[in-house]
Amino acid sequence: MALRLVAGATALTVAVTGGLLSVPNTPSSAEQAPRGKGHQAHWTEADKAGFGTARTRRSNVWFTLQGGRVSEVFYPDLSTPSVRSLELVVRGPGFADRLGRDTATTTSRPEARSLRYTQVDTDPDGRYRVTQEYVTDPHRPSLVVHVRLESLDGGDYHLGLRYDPALANDGSDDRGRARRHALVATDGTVASGLVARPALRGTASRPAGTGDVVQTARLADRATLTLGFGATAGQALHRARQSLSTPFGDIRAAYDRGWRRYVGTLRDVPASAAAVRRQYLGSALVLAAAEDKRHPGAFVASPSVPWVWGDEVQDLSSPSGAYHLVWSRDAYQFGTALWADGDRAAARRIVRWLFRTQQKPDGSFPQNSDVSGAPVWGSVQLDEVALPIVLAHLVGKDDPATWRGVRKAVRFLLSFRDEETGRRAPYTTQERWENQSGYSPNSIAAQISGLLCAADMAARKGHPATARKWRAIADRWQAHVKDWTVTTNGPLSDGPYFLRLTKNGRPNTASPYPMGDGGPRSIDQRKVVDPSFLDLARFGILPADDPAVTNTLGVIDRRLRVDTPNGPFWRRFNHDGYGETRTGKEWTITDPGTHRTLGRGWPILTGERGEYAVAAGADASSYLSAMAAASGPADMLAEQVWDGRPPTGEPCCPAGEGTRSATPLTWSHAELVRLAWTIQRGRPVDRQAVVANRYLR
Repeated sequence: MALRLVAGATALTVAVTGGLLSVPNTPSSAEQAPRGKGHQAHWTEADKAGFGTARTRRSNVWFTLQGGRVSEVFYPDLSTPSVRSLELVVRGPGFADRLGRDTATTTSRPEARSLRYTQVDTDPDGRYRVTQEYVTDPHRPSLVVHVRLESLDGGDYHLGLRYDPALANDGSDDRGRARRHALVATDGTVASGLVARPALRGTASRPAGTGDVVQTARLADRATLTLGFGATAGQALHRARQSLSTPFGDIRAAYDRGWRRYVGTLRDVPASAAAVRRQYLGSALVLAAAEDKRHPGAFVASPSVPWVWGDEVQDLSSPSGAYHLVWSRDAYQFGTALWADGDRAAARRIVRWLFRTQQKPDGSFPQNSDVSGAPVWGSVQLDEVALPIVLAHLVGKDDPATWRGVRKAVRFLLSFRDEETGRRAPYTTQERWENQSGYSPNSIAAQISGLLCAADMAARKGHPATARKWRAIADRWQAHVKDWTVTTNGPLSDGPYFLRLTKNGRPNTASPYPMGDGGPRSIDQRKVVDPSFLDLARFGILPADDPAVTNTLGVIDRRLRVDTPNGPFWRRFNHDGYGETRTGKEWTITDPGTHRTLGRGWPILTGERGEYAVAAGADASSYLSAMAAASGPADMLAEQVWDGRPPTGEPCCPAGEGTRSATPLTWSHAELVRLAWTIQRGRPVDRQAVVANRYLR
């Protein structure tokens, strides 16, 4: 798997606060020592404590925070991490502590309307405290971190830094050198330059394995450290020094002002979210920050490496990939949330990017792509073909280019034939959880909605015969969705209930199949359920009180619901293995039947249950509260929450709070925003009249 990489120019800035730190030329511990030949470097953990960038497009650099340090920094776009870590070291008599590893770290977001962060690291023995404040420079691509080292017991302590570049999403081909007061690294396409005020001292650049570089220096207790990026070392240093010349206070004020202005363009926080206002605003900001600045409309799933669950496992020499890619399914979730909160321009940019950049010539959409639109994973998921149509209709994007893309997408759906089984749509090669093929109620809901939205566009474009044809197909699929996916003789209930999917379109047959992610080698399809069928009710394809819908609610609550101190969450499906191992280690690909990994509760499923509650005329405020309560101290929402089901090893997290899964997950933040507006309006915000008026009579 190779991502398309784009070079350019950026800078990153840090401010530090007293005397010079004496960092020896040879590190004081094995963990600080440069990695020798043959040692394999890895990307940092997935659970980020913060994610930020300036609002301006000129500053095409994004930072993440994790464990008391700066973790991945993305440049020149959001599919391309170019830094593994930038961390500080405190040295005193007989010790050298790395922040986060040897200290207690707290991360906060002091301004509710800004993505500015503060990290405070305190020595457990009460000797010192380090405060770091992070923003980026809106006028140039820079990250600025203000740092203050305080002695709490009168001792003499000093600061140093440890910088690990991974330029252009690859840590295997970096070269570095130390200048008198600067550190420079390059891989031939991207370069970084590290300078400070007061100047860096004791700079060193060492190879840490084949093509891997680690750079170190001593810092003043009060200093501004600037890490700049560019196509060449000279450009990187120039940008770094430009940022260094601007007072930190001015940069911070401009950074906050940019985000406050953005919030001012949105609708006021809805009354439904008054009790969770801070988390609502944090979600709106994270959602906006997830858009790439070089490719407007491309929103990534998460600025993290999703398969690094607590331990650093993914090879730094290979592209980090995965969640800092774009899925059209996720883009739909983001676009509907942006449309609801008032950022209608961004919602329309998503549609434009989907149809003009990501859509393939045959009308389909790749499973995912980088922000330039280059496909990465290759499976076909028919909900990802249909949902861009639904979003285009919602936001009123029907210009000639979009309409051409819509027609191509419909033609792909109607001509689709699965290569392995020969089955036609609405059968899909993969459903939304991406590890099974079949007749999925969720995927069918997306396809029905896509056909009806496309038919409405066709009618308004003067193509009545085409509109009639597409509506007729949608009606036929709506009439058969329960025939394909609802069992009346399954073992989980005496009444009818929706299955996660059927392999053969006959839900009253066992039709066993192997589960992914280490689940059973073979399981009766009637024994697997999933909350995703609720999209049938949310979109208005089936009424909320349909007997199969209401009966399935009880089935999934018995099988998948997890009650926590923060409220209820749901697992994706029974026997899900996408989570930590049974020993508490990070998720890893395992063979069917091993049962080594355990999937846990998902905040997005709590949000979707809340949207269903609104559609059914019930109070959904408790679901919104649960999602907000699951966020971290700096308001980041994870992909999954700890569900109180301990593995045999050390538990990871308090029940109902984020696991070490991908954090922040942009979909989780979009779902919180969308649920708030669904509650406020008394109906699902992405329910469209062309669908609901046809079937909810």
